[in-house]
Order: sequence, then C-alpha cells, then structure tokens
Amino acid sequence: MTRRLPPIPIHDLDAASPVALVEVERERAAALLAIGRKTYGPAMVAIADRLSRRWLVRTANPYRHEIDLIAAMLRKPGTHLLNLSFEWGCTTAIAPDPKGAGLRLLRTLDWPLDGIGRHLVVARHKTPHGLYHNLTWPGFAGIVTASAPGRFAAALNQPPMRRRGLPFLGDWLLNRAGQWRQGGLPPTHLLRAVFDECRSYVEARERLASTPLCIPAIFSLCGLEEGCIIERTEQDAVIHRAPACATNHWQSPIARGQGRTADSEERLREMRAWLSRGAQGFDWLTPPILNRTTRLALIANPRRESLLVQGFEAEGPATQVLEIEPNSRPHLQESLTDGHLAV
Repeated sequence: MTRRLPPIPIHDLDAASPVALVEVERERAAALLAIGRKTYGPAMVAIADRLSRRWLVRTANPYRHEIDLIAAMLRKPGTHLLNLSFEWGCTTAIAPDPKGAGLRLLRTLDWPLDGIGRHLVVARHKTPHGLYHNLTWPGFAGIVTASAPGRFAAALNQPPMRRRGLPFLGDWLLNRAGQWRQGGLPPTHLLRAVFDECRSYVEARERLASTPLCIPAIFSLCGLEEGCIIERTEQDAVIHRAPACATNHWQSPIARGQGRTADSEERLREMRAWLSRGAQGFDWLTPPILNRTTRLALIANPRRESLLVQGFEAEGPATQVLEIEPNSRPHLQESLTDGHLAV
C-alpha cells in the first residue's frame, strides 16, 4: 500500500521572525529538540548547549536574543546548540535553466539526523527588498537554503575539516576550539543577513565573500543571470563563476582539509554529468547525490520565481513535492520518485 506523504507547511512571516515560526510550529520545534537529545544524549546536548550560548554572548551575535527567546519558549536544552550546528554534507549546482529563462540552483542537504526531512517547513519572510522563501526548521534562526524571487537563491555547504595533524576526532576538537576564539559570524547567520538586507545578486556576492566568518564555509549563490560558488575561510574567498558545482571539498588551494564524506568527489562528478545532460526536474536526484542522509532536495530559479522542494528521510521521500510558481498558489504533489531509496 502506498503511503500518503504529508505536505510541507508554508508560513507567511515578517523578516526577523524565527520566534514567530516557533509560535505556530511549537510541536515541531519540540520534536526536533527531542530528536537531538535522543541522538546525541541529553548530557552532551546540555553541556554543548551551555557552551554555545556563552559563545553567542561573548561574540555579541546579532541573533542571540532571538535564540534566547526560542530557548525560553521550548524550555528544553538544545536550541543554542542547534543554531550553531554545521555538521552536514551537501551537493549544489548553478547552471542555466533548460526551460530557457535564467539560472537555477540545484541543491541537496545531507544530514544524518532523523526528523530533519519530515519536519521541514517553508517560512516566507517579507523584507524591504521583497520576500524570500526560507527552507528551514522551527527553532532555527539562521539560513541554510533559501530563494528570493527576483533577487537570488543561495545555499550553504560544509567545507573540508581543517587538518591539524591529528586523527579525525583530534582535528575536530582543535577546530572547534579555534571557532571558540573567533569573533566572526556563523555562516548560517551571514546567509540570513544577506537575504534580509541585500537588494541584488552583486550585493549578496560581495557580502558573502568579504564578511569575516567564525568557521570556513562554501556558499552557492544563484542570481537572475549570474551565479557563483564562493569558497570561504574566515577571512579569504575564492569565487568560481557559474556554471559550477560544489560538494564538501575545496576546488581551489584556498585551504587544506580532511574530507567530511568519502563520496564528495564522486557526488561532484555526478552532478557535473547531470548538468552536461541538461537534467529536467528532479532527474538528477539519483545516488550518490541522493543517499540515506539526504533530508532536502531543491530546485530554485529566482528569475522565473519558481521553487521545487521535497523533504527526505533515510527510507526515502518524507513529504510531498512543493512547487511554487509566480502568480499562482503553491502546488503540492506526491513524490516524483517511487518512494524507495536505492543505495
């Protein structure tokens, strides 16, 4: 028997409104925190949550008060930790739309945390420069993936872990200690500031390339006629013009790093091959791009003002496909896949 997939909720909110999203999706926000505690253990989450809050205060983070309010609403540890989490893999691409109008951003988010796919929501934020669609989760103040019709679409990938000469766990701990000493913005918070405040692709590109970060990142930015991949360290940037793809390893000598996933280069080759074939719709959503850690798949064209998105869990599609077109109501359909994930 074919299971009925739930729709992705859409909420119309003001520009700075992660608190408002929790107010309307409190159960979903509480469920995500419970999943985090179950996955990582309540003691570890409580300790990391306190350290995360201290770091936000020490660096005068611009969103710390919102995060504090959300934590007070949910009354369980984990909110501050969630908002500094950056432990996922991704595949992105920016290339001309085969339909002939503008560029499109293709994107998967891979995160081995159950529940992220089925609890995905769309927050439609209003800003002085127009609205944007934020693919997010209740309780999360930053942005990982979003699209601003008529302006740009963007996504964040995790880069390689900086090598310190130790085994993986030792390198990870030293990198986290280095982040503790940094005063720049978390990449998810910079991306939110860009969507809230930037009027154009050019302005967004300059902001993403020049703003000091607390940790390296890879940004994919898709404008109306231009696009790029921006590889970032805390202070420096290398820009790759579209058409371009990114996964979770450096494509320039900006830094050295230890790969986050064993298939990063394979996913990059596969995405480049799909672009050369002019993939239609979600045709490109095949292994290894689609895998058991995939939690979100998206196609966004800011010039056509279109968006196609679906949530996933380890077993396969977790939501209906949400399609947003200009001057029309959002359209929901059952999965474009067969509901099974072959790996």
